[in-house]
Amino acid sequence: MSEKIKFTIDGKECFADKGKNIVEAAKANGIYIPTLCHLEGIEAAGSCRICNVKINGKFMTACTTEVADGIIVENNTPEIQELRKIIVETLFVSGNHYCAVCEKSGNCDLQALAYRYKMLVPRFPFEFEKKEVDAYSSKLYLDRNRCILCKRCVRSIKTKDGKSIFAIKGRGYKAMINIDYELANKMTEEEARKAMDTCPVGCIIRKEIGYITPIGQRKYDKKPIGSEIEEPVTK
Repeated sequence: MSEKIKFTIDGKECFADKGKNIVEAAKANGIYIPTLCHLEGIEAAGSCRICNVKINGKFMTACTTEVADGIIVENNTPEIQELRKIIVETLFVSGNHYCAVCEKSGNCDLQALAYRYKMLVPRFPFEFEKKEVDAYSSKLYLDRNRCILCKRCVRSIKTKDGKSIFAIKGRGYKAMINIDYELANKMTEEEARKAMDTCPVGCIIRKEIGYITPIGQRKYDKKPIGSEIEEPVTK
């Protein structure tokens, strides 16, 4: 049997298996911690910082921090909610996210988080930086204007022999996502679709299959992000 660890999130007593990170431990206890870069089963990167929580009074990323016995986690405080809203707003203004004409609208995690944190107009000026769109791959195209550099694709989309199909080129503000055309052109339909679905925004799009899911049936059309984890609120 796995060793159970006792901890507290927002005053709620919780239990989790040893070795779980706080995002997964919270999920097992019906508590939602938002993520954009994290994927279960893939080594955490802590790139997006949206999962910031306070652990024993200190800010830490929940996806890169293992649950420990007796820790006190703050997740749903006004301070943390405001921090997450600032991160979402920053991601919007640093890219060109035109939700109304984006194929991932309704299936986009960033858009869903903007709704969750009631973002209306970002408080920061838009950069409107023009970034290159890459359509050379036979099955996929990259709209770098929408990329948030979460590195999900880099860490999870690989060939059967472990070669990475995506990579980060450059550093700092010059960093951008790249694709290996030779490997990408060998992807199956299922693999290409997985790459699109793995991207939390509209950066990686499957060619020739546009707006296949009608409005009203998209991922976040009827249920907000996190609703599959959070316990229902009783009045």
